Amino acid sequence: MGSTRTHQVDVRLIAATNRNLAEMVNQGQFRIDLYYRLNVFPVMLPPLRERREDIPALVRHFVEKYARRMNRRIETIPPHAMKIFADYPWPGNVRELQNFMERAVILSPGSVLRPPLAELRHTMVQAPSSKLSTLKELEREHVLQAIRESNWIIGGPNGAAARLGIKRTTLLYRIQKLGIPCRPQ
Repeated sequence: MGSTRTHQVDVRLIAATNRNLAEMVNQGQFRIDLYYRLNVFPVMLPPLRERREDIPALVRHFVEKYARRMNRRIETIPPHAMKIFADYPWPGNVRELQNFMERAVILSPGSVLRPPLAELRHTMVQAPSSKLSTLKELEREHVLQAIRESNWIIGGPNGAAARLGIKRTTLLYRIQKLGIPCRPQ
């Protein structure tokens, strides 16, 4: 960039998604040419909740990584904590586990890992047990709640967009996409 000469480079691109791109191509929601460029060597990796046997190794890896980075020495991970980690569904997948382990290392004063297990139990208890909502229904309810809490003000520092941490234009798009009325009913 910024040069008048062409420079040869050898680049490998790794892309990840949780969507079924082949199905999206069939529905016309994803470009077929891009799909074939990305689908050279697909690697299917199931979510963490479907490979619970990997959790102890990942926990140890992340604890060691963050302890080393923070010049800490965590020698023991309590067995009851490891059981809770293995039982937790990790809806945020490996990234959630990684962030949780970083927080656990930060909060551990000595050589024994002291993770904030109450956070995981609290999340598991609050999970709806009867009827699961679709992601779109959950998003709609979340956006509506933010709009109600801001007295139907969309923009500005006290508006719903600020509460949600998104741009006003993004929120307006979501409101339209989710079929949310412009005024309280």
